[in-house]
Amino acid sequence: MTQSDVANRITQGQTSLGIEFGSTRIKAVLIDSRFDTIASGSYEWENQLKDGYWTYDQTEIIAGLQAAYLELKQEVSNKHGVQLQTIGSIGFSAMMHGYMAFDNDQNLLVPFRTWRNSNTGASAKELTELFQFNIPERWSIAHLYQAILNQEPHVPQIQYVTTLAGYIHWLLTGEKVLGIGDASGMFPIEESTHTYHAQMIRQFDQHIASKGYPWNLQSILPRVATSGESAGLLTEQGAKLLDPSGDLAAGIPLCPPEGDAGTGMVATNSVKKRTGNVSVGTSVFAMIVLERELSRLYPEIDIVTTPDGSPVAMVHANNCSSDLNAWVGLFREFAQLLGVDADSGKLYSLLLNQALKADPDVGGLLSYGYLSGENITGLEHGRPLFVRSPDSTFNLANFMQTHLYSAFGALRLGMNILTDNENVPIDSLLAHGGLFKTPVVGQKALAAALNVPISVMSTAGEGGAWGMALLSSYMQTRSDNETLADFLENQVFGNAEVQQLSPEAQDVAGFEAFIQRYEAGLEIEKAAVQHLPGKE
Repeated sequence: MTQSDVANRITQGQTSLGIEFGSTRIKAVLIDSRFDTIASGSYEWENQLKDGYWTYDQTEIIAGLQAAYLELKQEVSNKHGVQLQTIGSIGFSAMMHGYMAFDNDQNLLVPFRTWRNSNTGASAKELTELFQFNIPERWSIAHLYQAILNQEPHVPQIQYVTTLAGYIHWLLTGEKVLGIGDASGMFPIEESTHTYHAQMIRQFDQHIASKGYPWNLQSILPRVATSGESAGLLTEQGAKLLDPSGDLAAGIPLCPPEGDAGTGMVATNSVKKRTGNVSVGTSVFAMIVLERELSRLYPEIDIVTTPDGSPVAMVHANNCSSDLNAWVGLFREFAQLLGVDADSGKLYSLLLNQALKADPDVGGLLSYGYLSGENITGLEHGRPLFVRSPDSTFNLANFMQTHLYSAFGALRLGMNILTDNENVPIDSLLAHGGLFKTPVVGQKALAAALNVPISVMSTAGEGGAWGMALLSSYMQTRSDNETLADFLENQVFGNAEVQQLSPEAQDVAGFEAFIQRYEAGLEIEKAAVQHLPGKE
């Protein structure tokens, strides 16, 4: 396609835009009708621990949205010589779960409580027993019920509860709607109806009836929509919010907003049964599309859905790459002291590739990248730790590989439940996230951790924003009765470039030695939480 062709498609609105609010970056991706990226923009941000809650400031949510879009818009102008004034379709996605509660005047009643908060243990346990369905601590309903248990004064004023993606979509369209994948991380979904589980809704309302609140649960939750449905139009106010310059036209159709788990499944062509993917970022989660229900309830396993409503077993670990990123930041400081201004990409590449030289058992080293609590290992709070014994082999290669292995440690313990207890067949997994921009290293470590072949597509670094753009395009272009799985298989990934890496026996054995050390050392992490003060 020539430069002129691309410019014409942009001006004619033959494009789709996906914007995803990740835990460390807001990313915007504009794709053409062949699903290739035309332009992108991003905004770096970090959660903050305020008054005992992990949160992002409401004003930064909007500022970050506008900054990512502006960077994308400028790239369109610089690369293609046209002004971005219309788009064929738009979709928003974000970190799943968490709690955003609003009153009748659309005021946020308490600061946004993200998925990372683990102070909802009492409510999650009580609701799990009530429903006989696993309700993890990070789910929106757990946050709501914990606020009820805490007798927080804002609860009677609630008119609407949603996720971050649902909030952005509401701002830009006025529609209180949520994609089924994201909604399945708020409250359990009934597969036969593709909406909230009716019996559990009734159970919850009966359970809190004595409180006398002026709302029932169904009335304050977003409407559930599946992929391919229209979920509203960009309003004049919404267009001005996204593009304050006024260049962007209103009336653009939006698809249902989704969670980052759903966009990860789409970006890796993993929405069919028996497929699966691993999403790596601040947190890490594996999504396995199930052929059958699990035999019983497991507190470590979430049951959510694909964007088209199929049940998925989700193994979610709260902590993954944050501690690794912190160590790379420390090495960057050292490089600057030496007078070397190392580019971030180059620094990551150098340090991660050094891990390929590590001993199979990483020399007896151990780390826990627990910046927050970890549900799989039963820790309400976290303390990042690096531990070694006097006879450990302490070198840079083992140090870097230890942090890679630690990033996948809790995930491995959760995955053991599916493979060992439930005999869920996993032939291979597709992985995505920024870690895989450095070829082989993360892929090799993950293959050793899970003992299955790991595939990475050329789009692995694009991640969820590209996946959200695909969902937006699916709504806009799909043919009659074309399923999401067929759309992805036949139109998007038919000629995809995929690199698969199988686990090597010595790596698997080395990780087994590491994970035994990791499990045994959890008492060290628990002692650190107990004796090292934090800001919880």
